[in-house]
Amino acid sequence: MPVLQRINVIMLFVLILTGCSSLPEEIKHSIEPLIAPAPSALTALTETHQTAQSQQETSAVLLQDTGWDALAQRLALIESAEHSIDIQYYIWNSDTSGHYLAKRLMAAAERGVRVRVMLDDINLNQREQLLSALDLHPQIEIRIFNPIPSRRGLTKWITLLSDLPRLNRRMHNKSFTVDGVLSVVGGRNIGDEYFDLSNEINFRDRDVLVMGAVVTDIQASFAEYWDSRWSYPVDLLTDTVSQEQARLGEMPAPQYKNYPALPEGTKNAHRFLKDLMSKMTWVNAEFVADRPIPIDVDNTKVPKATAKLLAELAQQSEQEIVLESAYLIFDDRQLAAMQRLTNKGIQIKALTNSMASNDLVANHSGYAGRRQDMLEHGMQLFELQPTTALCEQSTKDISKCAPTTAYGLHAKSAVFDRKVATIGSFNFNLRSTYLNTESLLVIEHQGIAESLANDIEQAMNEDNSWRLELHEGDIRWHSGGKTWQSEPETGQWERMKSSLLQLLPIEQHL
Repeated sequence: MPVLQRINVIMLFVLILTGCSSLPEEIKHSIEPLIAPAPSALTALTETHQTAQSQQETSAVLLQDTGWDALAQRLALIESAEHSIDIQYYIWNSDTSGHYLAKRLMAAAERGVRVRVMLDDINLNQREQLLSALDLHPQIEIRIFNPIPSRRGLTKWITLLSDLPRLNRRMHNKSFTVDGVLSVVGGRNIGDEYFDLSNEINFRDRDVLVMGAVVTDIQASFAEYWDSRWSYPVDLLTDTVSQEQARLGEMPAPQYKNYPALPEGTKNAHRFLKDLMSKMTWVNAEFVADRPIPIDVDNTKVPKATAKLLAELAQQSEQEIVLESAYLIFDDRQLAAMQRLTNKGIQIKALTNSMASNDLVANHSGYAGRRQDMLEHGMQLFELQPTTALCEQSTKDISKCAPTTAYGLHAKSAVFDRKVATIGSFNFNLRSTYLNTESLLVIEHQGIAESLANDIEQAMNEDNSWRLELHEGDIRWHSGGKTWQSEPETGQWERMKSSLLQLLPIEQHL
Protein backbone atom coordinates (compact mmCIF):
# COMPACT_ATOMS: atom_id res chain seq x y z
CA MET A 1 0.00 0.00 0.00
CA PRO A 2 1.49 3.41 -0.97
CA VAL A 3 2.51 5.69 1.91
CA LEU A 4 -0.11 8.35 1.07
CA GLN A 5 -2.85 5.73 0.97
CA ARG A 6 -1.73 4.35 4.34
CA ILE A 7 -1.88 7.85 5.84
CA ASN A 8 -5.40 8.33 4.48
CA VAL A 9 -6.51 5.00 5.98
CA ILE A 10 -5.05 5.94 9.37
CA MET A 11 -6.75 9.35 9.30
CA LEU A 12 -10.08 7.72 8.35
CA PHE A 13 -9.67 5.29 11.24
CA VAL A 14 -9.05 8.19 13.62
CA LEU A 15 -12.07 10.08 12.30
CA ILE A 16 -14.31 7.02 12.70
CA LEU A 17 -13.18 6.51 16.28
CA THR A 18 -13.39 10.14 17.29
CA GLY A 19 -16.44 11.02 15.26
CA CYS A 20 -18.77 9.38 17.75
CA SER A 21 -17.84 11.90 20.41
CA SER A 22 -20.70 14.30 21.05
CA LEU A 23 -19.03 17.04 23.07
CA PRO A 24 -19.30 20.55 21.64
CA GLU A 25 -16.04 22.34 20.90
CA GLU A 26 -16.78 24.85 23.63
CA ILE A 27 -19.42 25.82 26.18
CA LYS A 28 -21.07 29.21 26.60
CA HIS A 29 -21.98 29.92 30.21
CA SER A 30 -24.14 32.56 31.77
CA ILE A 31 -21.60 34.80 33.48
CA GLU A 32 -22.42 35.39 37.12
CA PRO A 33 -21.22 38.69 38.60
CA LEU A 34 -18.87 38.51 41.56
CA ILE A 35 -20.65 39.62 44.72
CA ALA A 36 -19.35 40.43 48.17
CA PRO A 37 -19.50 37.51 50.64
CA ALA A 38 -22.70 37.36 52.64
CA PRO A 39 -22.31 37.62 56.44
CA SER A 40 -21.56 34.26 58.06
CA ALA A 41 -19.93 32.72 61.11
CA LEU A 42 -16.65 32.63 59.17
CA THR A 43 -17.01 36.33 58.38
CA ALA A 44 -17.42 37.03 62.08
CA LEU A 45 -14.43 34.85 62.95
CA THR A 46 -12.16 36.61 60.46
CA GLU A 47 -13.33 40.06 61.52
CA THR A 48 -12.25 39.41 65.10
CA HIS A 49 -8.68 38.91 63.87
CA GLN A 50 -8.54 41.81 61.45
CA THR A 51 -7.99 44.31 64.25
CA ALA A 52 -4.36 43.15 64.33
CA GLN A 53 -3.70 44.06 60.69
CA SER A 54 -1.83 47.14 59.62
CA GLN A 55 -3.04 49.35 56.79
CA GLN A 56 -0.24 48.09 54.56
CA GLU A 57 -0.76 44.36 55.17
CA THR A 58 -4.21 43.32 53.98
CA SER A 59 -4.01 39.52 53.92
CA ALA A 60 -3.17 36.90 56.54
CA VAL A 61 -1.49 33.55 55.92
CA LEU A 62 -0.58 30.37 57.76
CA LEU A 63 1.80 27.89 56.14
CA GLN A 64 1.43 24.22 56.93
CA ASP A 65 3.37 21.18 55.84
CA THR A 66 1.72 18.12 57.40
CA GLY A 67 -1.02 16.03 55.85
CA TRP A 68 -3.12 16.09 59.02
CA ASP A 69 -3.12 19.89 59.09
CA ALA A 70 -4.04 20.05 55.42
CA LEU A 71 -7.00 17.68 55.74
CA ALA A 72 -8.16 19.10 59.07
CA GLN A 73 -8.24 22.64 57.66
CA ARG A 74 -10.35 21.63 54.69
CA LEU A 75 -12.78 19.64 56.83
CA ALA A 76 -13.12 22.50 59.34
CA LEU A 77 -13.88 24.90 56.51
CA ILE A 78 -16.54 22.57 55.08
CA GLU A 79 -18.13 22.12 58.53
CA SER A 80 -18.25 25.92 58.96
CA ALA A 81 -19.59 26.76 55.50
CA GLU A 82 -22.94 28.55 55.34
CA HIS A 83 -23.16 29.93 51.81
CA SER A 84 -20.57 28.65 49.33
CA ILE A 85 -17.71 26.22 48.76
CA ASP A 86 -15.66 26.69 45.59
CA ILE A 87 -13.05 24.03 44.80
CA GLN A 88 -10.52 23.75 41.95
CA TYR A 89 -8.12 20.79 41.61
CA TYR A 90 -6.04 18.82 39.14
CA ILE A 91 -6.65 15.48 40.92
CA TRP A 92 -9.38 14.23 43.26
CA ASN A 93 -8.75 10.58 44.11
CA SER A 94 -11.39 7.94 44.88
CA ASP A 95 -9.75 6.89 48.14
CA THR A 96 -10.36 7.33 51.87
CA SER A 97 -9.74 11.08 52.03
CA GLY A 98 -11.33 11.77 48.64
CA HIS A 99 -14.52 9.93 49.56
CA TYR A 100 -14.72 11.42 53.04
CA LEU A 101 -14.33 14.97 51.75
CA ALA A 102 -17.06 14.23 49.19
CA LYS A 103 -19.28 12.97 52.02
CA ARG A 104 -18.79 16.20 53.99
CA LEU A 105 -19.50 18.26 50.87
CA MET A 106 -22.78 16.37 50.49
CA ALA A 107 -23.63 17.18 54.11
CA ALA A 108 -22.87 20.86 53.47
CA ALA A 109 -25.10 20.80 50.40
CA GLU A 110 -27.88 19.29 52.51
CA ARG A 111 -27.54 22.35 54.80
CA GLY A 112 -28.13 24.58 51.77
CA VAL A 113 -24.51 25.45 50.98
CA ARG A 114 -23.80 25.96 47.28
CA VAL A 115 -20.94 23.64 46.28
CA ARG A 116 -19.01 24.15 43.03
CA VAL A 117 -16.21 21.76 42.06
CA MET A 118 -13.87 22.35 39.10
CA LEU A 119 -11.62 19.41 38.11
CA ASP A 120 -9.21 18.76 35.29
CA ASP A 121 -10.16 15.87 33.02
CA ILE A 122 -6.82 14.12 32.53
CA ASN A 123 -6.95 12.18 35.84
CA LEU A 124 -10.70 11.64 36.04
CA ASN A 125 -10.15 7.90 35.42
CA GLN A 126 -13.71 6.93 34.55
CA ARG A 127 -15.25 8.54 37.66
CA GLU A 128 -17.70 10.59 35.59
CA GLN A 129 -20.62 8.49 36.85
CA LEU A 130 -19.90 9.16 40.52
CA LEU A 131 -19.37 12.85 39.85
CA SER A 132 -22.59 12.99 37.84
CA ALA A 133 -24.42 11.42 40.77
CA LEU A 134 -23.10 14.13 43.09
CA ASP A 135 -23.96 16.73 40.48
CA LEU A 136 -27.62 15.67 40.66
CA HIS A 137 -27.88 17.33 44.07
CA PRO A 138 -29.53 20.74 43.52
CA GLN A 139 -26.83 22.48 45.61
CA ILE A 140 -23.84 20.79 43.92
CA GLU A 141 -22.45 21.61 40.50
CA ILE A 142 -19.37 19.96 38.97
CA ARG A 143 -17.53 21.10 35.88
CA ILE A 144 -14.61 19.45 34.06
CA PHE A 145 -11.85 21.43 32.38
CA ASN A 146 -10.98 20.68 28.76
CA PRO A 147 -12.35 17.11 28.59
CA ILE A 148 -11.22 14.57 26.01
CA PRO A 149 -14.34 13.86 23.90
CA SER A 150 -13.79 10.07 23.73
CA ARG A 151 -13.96 8.71 27.25
CA ARG A 152 -12.66 5.13 27.11
CA GLY A 153 -9.68 2.98 26.17
CA LEU A 154 -7.65 3.28 23.01
CA THR A 155 -10.15 5.66 21.41
CA LYS A 156 -9.54 8.18 24.19
CA TRP A 157 -5.79 8.25 23.57
CA ILE A 158 -6.17 8.41 19.79
CA THR A 159 -8.49 11.40 20.30
CA LEU A 160 -5.92 13.00 22.59
CA LEU A 161 -3.18 12.62 19.97
CA SER A 162 -5.44 13.87 17.18
CA ASP A 163 -5.98 17.21 18.99
CA LEU A 164 -2.80 17.43 21.05
CA PRO A 165 -2.32 21.23 20.89
CA ARG A 166 -5.56 21.73 22.80
CA LEU A 167 -5.86 18.58 24.89
CA ASN A 168 -2.26 18.83 26.13
CA ARG A 169 -3.28 22.03 27.96
CA ARG A 170 -4.17 20.89 31.47
CA MET A 171 -5.51 22.79 34.47
CA HIS A 172 -3.07 22.28 37.35
CA ASN A 173 -4.46 25.04 39.64
CA LYS A 174 -5.46 24.30 43.23
CA SER A 175 -7.77 26.29 45.51
CA PHE A 176 -10.39 25.63 48.19
CA THR A 177 -12.50 28.67 49.19
CA VAL A 178 -15.38 28.80 51.67
CA ASP A 179 -17.96 31.60 52.07
CA GLY A 180 -15.63 33.89 50.12
CA VAL A 181 -13.56 34.65 53.24
CA LEU A 182 -11.08 31.79 53.80
CA SER A 183 -9.09 29.85 51.24
CA VAL A 184 -6.49 27.09 51.05
CA VAL A 185 -4.05 27.31 48.12
CA GLY A 186 -0.79 25.54 47.38
CA GLY A 187 0.60 22.34 45.95
CA ARG A 188 -1.70 19.57 47.20
CA ASN A 189 -4.26 17.64 45.23
CA ILE A 190 -7.01 15.67 46.98
CA GLY A 191 -5.89 12.13 47.82
CA ASP A 192 -4.42 10.00 50.59
CA GLU A 193 -0.82 10.48 49.42
CA TYR A 194 -1.16 14.25 49.90
CA PHE A 195 -2.56 13.88 53.43
CA ASP A 196 -0.03 11.38 54.89
CA LEU A 197 -2.60 8.58 54.72
CA SER A 198 -1.38 6.34 51.89
CA ASN A 199 0.11 2.86 52.26
CA GLU A 200 1.82 3.19 48.84
CA ILE A 201 3.49 6.64 48.74
CA ASN A 202 3.26 9.85 50.80
CA PHE A 203 4.50 13.29 49.85
CA ARG A 204 6.23 16.23 51.48
CA ASP A 205 3.87 19.01 50.43
CA ARG A 206 2.79 22.52 51.38
CA ASP A 207 -0.41 24.62 51.52
CA VAL A 208 -1.33 28.07 52.80
CA LEU A 209 -4.47 29.03 54.70
CA VAL A 210 -5.39 32.55 53.56
CA MET A 211 -7.82 35.25 54.65
CA GLY A 212 -8.18 38.93 53.84
CA ALA A 213 -8.06 40.90 50.59
CA VAL A 214 -6.26 38.26 48.51
CA VAL A 215 -9.18 35.83 48.86
CA THR A 216 -11.11 38.11 46.48
CA ASP A 217 -8.44 37.50 43.83
CA ILE A 218 -8.60 33.74 44.42
CA GLN A 219 -12.38 33.86 43.95
CA ALA A 220 -12.03 35.94 40.77
CA SER A 221 -9.61 33.38 39.35
CA PHE A 222 -11.98 30.53 40.18
CA ALA A 223 -14.84 32.37 38.47
CA GLU A 224 -12.74 32.89 35.34
CA TYR A 225 -12.13 29.14 35.06
CA TRP A 226 -15.68 28.25 36.05
CA ASP A 227 -17.14 30.40 33.28
CA SER A 228 -14.50 29.60 30.64
CA ARG A 229 -15.57 28.01 27.38
CA TRP A 230 -13.39 24.95 28.16
CA SER A 231 -15.36 24.29 31.35
CA TYR A 232 -17.90 21.48 30.73
CA PRO A 233 -20.79 20.35 32.96
CA VAL A 234 -19.93 16.83 34.10
CA ASP A 235 -23.27 15.43 32.93
CA LEU A 236 -22.16 15.98 29.32
CA LEU A 237 -19.48 13.33 29.80
CA THR A 238 -21.74 10.40 30.67
CA ASP A 239 -25.38 9.35 30.32
CA THR A 240 -25.36 7.14 33.41
CA VAL A 241 -24.85 7.80 37.10
CA SER A 242 -23.15 5.76 39.78
CA GLN A 243 -24.81 3.97 42.67
CA GLU A 244 -21.85 4.92 44.90
CA GLN A 245 -23.44 8.16 46.10
CA ALA A 246 -25.48 6.33 48.74
CA ARG A 247 -22.29 4.68 50.04
CA LEU A 248 -20.68 8.05 50.75
CA GLY A 249 -22.79 8.36 53.89
CA GLU A 250 -21.10 5.23 55.25
CA MET A 251 -17.54 6.53 54.83
CA PRO A 252 -15.77 6.84 58.22
CA ALA A 253 -13.41 9.70 58.98
CA PRO A 254 -9.75 8.95 58.16
CA GLN A 255 -7.71 7.86 61.18
CA TYR A 256 -4.19 9.02 62.05
CA LYS A 257 -2.11 7.00 64.50
CA ASN A 258 -0.62 9.85 66.56
CA TYR A 259 -2.75 12.88 65.69
CA PRO A 260 -6.02 14.05 67.27
CA ALA A 261 -9.33 13.19 65.66
CA LEU A 262 -10.16 15.37 62.67
CA PRO A 263 -12.57 18.25 63.44
CA GLU A 264 -16.23 17.30 63.10
CA GLY A 265 -19.31 19.41 63.75
CA THR A 266 -19.72 23.17 63.63
CA LYS A 267 -18.64 23.84 67.21
CA ASN A 268 -15.36 21.91 66.91
CA ALA A 269 -14.70 23.41 63.48
CA HIS A 270 -15.13 26.97 64.75
CA ARG A 271 -12.85 26.31 67.70
CA PHE A 272 -10.24 24.76 65.41
CA LEU A 273 -10.33 27.65 62.92
CA LYS A 274 -10.30 30.29 65.66
CA ASP A 275 -7.08 28.75 66.99
CA LEU A 276 -5.56 28.73 63.49
CA MET A 277 -6.47 32.37 62.90
CA SER A 278 -4.62 33.39 66.06
CA LYS A 279 -1.46 31.95 64.46
CA MET A 280 -1.86 33.68 61.09
CA THR A 281 0.54 36.42 59.99
CA TRP A 282 -0.56 39.61 58.25
CA VAL A 283 1.36 40.12 55.00
CA ASN A 284 1.21 41.71 51.58
CA ALA A 285 0.02 38.95 49.26
CA GLU A 286 -0.85 38.53 45.61
CA PHE A 287 -2.57 35.62 43.86
CA VAL A 288 -1.57 35.06 40.24
CA ALA A 289 -3.12 32.49 37.89
CA ASP A 290 -2.69 31.78 34.20
CA ARG A 291 -5.48 32.36 31.69
CA PRO A 292 -7.83 29.34 31.43
CA ILE A 293 -7.39 29.36 27.65
CA PRO A 294 -4.21 30.65 25.99
CA ILE A 295 -4.66 33.47 23.49
CA ASP A 296 -2.83 31.27 20.97
CA VAL A 297 -3.40 27.64 21.96
CA ASP A 298 -0.87 26.40 19.41
CA ASN A 299 1.98 28.56 20.73
CA THR A 300 3.90 26.48 23.28
CA LYS A 301 7.10 28.54 23.24
CA VAL A 302 5.96 31.57 25.25
CA PRO A 303 6.07 31.37 29.09
CA LYS A 304 2.74 31.98 30.77
CA ALA A 305 1.91 34.58 33.44
CA THR A 306 3.03 32.52 36.44
CA ALA A 307 6.33 31.64 34.78
CA LYS A 308 6.94 35.28 33.83
CA LEU A 309 6.27 36.41 37.40
CA LEU A 310 8.76 33.91 38.82
CA ALA A 311 11.34 34.99 36.25
CA GLU A 312 10.84 38.63 37.28
CA LEU A 313 11.30 37.78 40.95
CA ALA A 314 14.49 35.90 40.08
CA GLN A 315 15.83 38.81 38.04
CA GLN A 316 15.12 41.21 40.91
CA SER A 317 17.03 39.03 43.39
CA GLU A 318 20.37 40.28 44.68
CA GLN A 319 21.68 37.53 46.94
CA GLU A 320 19.87 34.19 46.98
CA ILE A 321 17.14 32.08 45.41
CA VAL A 322 15.94 28.92 47.17
CA LEU A 323 13.72 26.53 45.18
CA GLU A 324 11.75 23.43 46.11
CA SER A 325 10.04 21.55 43.29
CA ALA A 326 8.88 17.98 42.75
CA TYR A 327 9.95 18.16 39.11
CA LEU A 328 12.86 20.34 37.96
CA ILE A 329 13.63 20.96 34.27
CA PHE A 330 15.03 24.16 32.74
CA ASP A 331 15.54 24.70 29.01
CA ASP A 332 18.45 26.51 27.32
CA ARG A 333 16.84 29.94 27.63
CA GLN A 334 16.17 29.50 31.34
CA LEU A 335 19.65 28.08 31.98
CA ALA A 336 21.19 31.11 30.30
CA ALA A 337 19.17 33.33 32.64
CA MET A 338 20.38 31.27 35.61
CA GLN A 339 23.96 31.70 34.43
CA ARG A 340 23.56 35.47 34.34
CA LEU A 341 22.32 35.41 37.92
CA THR A 342 25.06 33.16 39.26
CA ASN A 343 27.67 35.25 37.40
CA LYS A 344 26.47 38.19 39.51
CA GLY A 345 27.14 36.19 42.66
CA ILE A 346 23.52 35.20 43.33
CA GLN A 347 23.32 31.79 45.00
CA ILE A 348 20.68 29.46 43.50
CA LYS A 349 19.85 26.33 45.48
CA ALA A 350 17.23 23.81 44.38
CA LEU A 351 15.70 20.81 46.15
CA THR A 352 13.98 18.19 44.01
CA ASN A 353 13.27 14.48 43.96
CA SER A 354 15.99 11.88 43.57
CA MET A 355 15.30 8.97 41.27
CA ALA A 356 14.67 6.92 44.41
CA SER A 357 11.99 9.34 45.70
CA ASN A 358 10.40 10.34 42.37
CA ASP A 359 7.00 8.79 41.62
CA LEU A 360 7.41 9.32 37.86
CA VAL A 361 10.45 7.89 36.04
CA ALA A 362 9.66 9.93 32.91
CA ASN A 363 9.69 13.21 34.84
CA HIS A 364 12.94 12.24 36.50
CA SER A 365 14.47 11.45 33.13
CA GLY A 366 13.81 15.01 31.96
CA TYR A 367 15.54 16.39 35.06
CA ALA A 368 18.42 13.91 34.77
CA GLY A 369 18.99 14.99 31.18
CA ARG A 370 19.44 18.59 32.32
CA ARG A 371 21.11 17.96 35.67
CA GLN A 372 24.70 18.41 34.51
CA ASP A 373 23.73 21.59 32.64
CA MET A 374 22.23 23.03 35.84
CA LEU A 375 25.39 22.34 37.81
CA GLU A 376 27.58 23.78 35.05
CA HIS A 377 25.45 26.94 35.08
CA GLY A 378 26.19 27.50 38.75
CA MET A 379 23.13 26.01 40.44
CA GLN A 380 23.41 23.96 43.63
CA LEU A 381 21.31 20.80 43.49
CA PHE A 382 19.93 18.64 46.28
CA GLU A 383 17.89 15.45 45.83
CA LEU A 384 15.54 14.18 48.53
CA GLN A 385 16.38 10.85 50.12
CA PRO A 386 13.28 8.62 50.40
CA THR A 387 14.39 7.54 53.91
CA THR A 388 14.53 11.12 55.22
CA ALA A 389 13.39 11.64 58.81
CA LEU A 390 11.18 14.47 57.51
CA CYS A 391 8.56 11.85 56.68
CA GLU A 392 8.14 10.65 60.25
CA GLN A 393 8.13 14.24 61.49
CA SER A 394 5.12 14.89 59.25
CA THR A 395 3.22 11.60 59.50
CA LYS A 396 4.14 10.69 63.11
CA ASP A 397 3.82 7.13 61.81
CA ILE A 398 6.89 5.22 60.64
CA SER A 399 4.68 2.77 58.74
CA LYS A 400 3.77 5.63 56.38
CA CYS A 401 7.45 6.17 55.51
CA ALA A 402 10.22 4.42 53.60
CA PRO A 403 11.17 1.65 53.42
CA THR A 404 7.64 0.42 54.29
CA THR A 405 5.91 3.15 52.24
CA ALA A 406 7.54 5.22 49.53
CA TYR A 407 8.14 8.91 50.26
CA GLY A 408 8.71 11.77 47.83
CA LEU A 409 8.54 15.52 47.27
CA HIS A 410 5.45 17.26 45.90
CA ALA A 411 5.85 20.80 47.32
CA LYS A 412 6.35 23.75 44.93
CA SER A 413 7.87 26.75 46.70
CA ALA A 414 10.48 29.45 46.18
CA VAL A 415 12.11 32.15 48.32
CA PHE A 416 13.81 35.23 46.87
CA ASP A 417 16.40 37.07 49.02
CA ARG A 418 14.52 35.81 52.10
CA LYS A 419 12.01 38.61 51.53
CA VAL A 420 9.48 37.17 49.08
CA ALA A 421 8.02 33.66 49.13
CA THR A 422 5.89 31.89 46.52
CA ILE A 423 3.79 28.80 47.14
CA GLY A 424 1.49 27.24 44.58
CA SER A 425 0.92 24.63 41.89
CA PHE A 426 3.90 25.67 39.73
CA ASN A 427 6.61 23.03 39.30
CA PHE A 428 9.88 24.43 37.99
CA ASN A 429 9.63 22.42 34.79
CA LEU A 430 8.69 23.04 31.17
CA ARG A 431 5.12 21.77 31.42
CA SER A 432 4.33 24.35 34.08
CA THR A 433 6.18 27.04 32.12
CA TYR A 434 4.59 26.50 28.72
CA LEU A 435 1.60 24.11 28.84
CA ASN A 436 -0.35 23.74 32.08
CA THR A 437 -2.33 26.49 33.72
CA GLU A 438 -0.92 27.22 37.19
CA SER A 439 -1.55 29.41 40.21
CA LEU A 440 0.76 31.10 42.72
CA LEU A 441 0.44 32.88 46.03
CA VAL A 442 3.15 35.54 46.37
CA ILE A 443 3.90 36.56 49.98
CA GLU A 444 5.94 39.66 50.81
CA HIS A 445 7.05 39.19 54.42
CA GLN A 446 10.57 38.70 55.67
CA GLY A 447 9.61 36.48 58.60
CA ILE A 448 7.54 34.12 56.43
CA ALA A 449 10.22 34.06 53.71
CA GLU A 450 13.01 33.30 56.18
CA SER A 451 11.01 30.56 57.86
CA LEU A 452 10.22 28.90 54.52
CA ALA A 453 13.83 29.17 53.33
CA ASN A 454 15.03 27.59 56.58
CA ASP A 455 12.51 24.77 56.20
CA ILE A 456 13.67 24.02 52.64
CA GLU A 457 17.32 24.21 53.70
CA GLN A 458 16.67 21.73 56.50
CA ALA A 459 15.39 19.33 53.84
CA MET A 460 18.58 19.98 51.86
CA ASN A 461 20.96 18.97 54.64
CA GLU A 462 22.88 15.71 54.30
CA ASP A 463 20.60 13.83 56.70
CA ASN A 464 17.68 14.38 54.34
CA SER A 465 19.09 14.85 50.83
CA TRP A 466 22.01 14.04 48.58
CA ARG A 467 24.17 17.02 47.57
CA LEU A 468 25.30 16.92 43.93
CA GLU A 469 28.66 18.09 42.60
CA LEU A 470 30.65 17.81 39.39
CA HIS A 471 33.92 15.87 39.56
CA GLU A 472 35.99 16.03 36.37
CA GLY A 473 32.78 16.51 34.39
CA ASP A 474 30.88 13.66 36.06
CA ILE A 475 28.11 13.96 38.66
CA ARG A 476 28.73 12.76 42.20
CA TRP A 477 26.19 12.39 45.03
CA HIS A 478 27.34 13.15 48.59
CA SER A 479 25.80 12.51 52.01
CA GLY A 480 27.22 11.68 55.44
CA GLY A 481 30.79 11.44 54.22
CA LYS A 482 29.82 8.94 51.49
CA THR A 483 29.99 9.46 47.73
CA TRP A 484 28.03 7.77 44.93
CA GLN A 485 28.94 7.72 41.24
CA SER A 486 25.41 6.88 40.08
CA GLU A 487 21.86 7.44 41.32
CA PRO A 488 21.81 6.30 44.98
CA GLU A 489 19.42 3.54 46.08
CA THR A 490 18.37 2.66 42.52
CA GLY A 491 18.78 -0.37 40.30
CA GLN A 492 20.46 -0.62 36.92
CA TRP A 493 17.12 -1.17 35.15
CA GLU A 494 15.65 2.05 36.61
CA ARG A 495 18.68 4.02 35.50
CA MET A 496 18.52 2.45 32.05
CA LYS A 497 14.84 3.41 31.63
CA SER A 498 15.67 6.98 32.58
CA SER A 499 18.53 7.08 30.07
CA LEU A 500 16.34 5.68 27.28
CA LEU A 501 13.56 8.20 27.98
CA GLN A 502 16.09 11.03 27.69
CA LEU A 503 16.47 10.12 24.01
CA LEU A 504 12.83 10.95 23.28
CA PRO A 505 11.68 14.50 22.35
CA ILE A 506 9.30 14.74 25.33
CA GLU A 507 11.14 17.19 27.60
CA GLN A 508 8.49 19.93 27.34
CA HIS A 509 5.69 17.50 28.16
CA LEU A 510 7.14 16.33 31.49
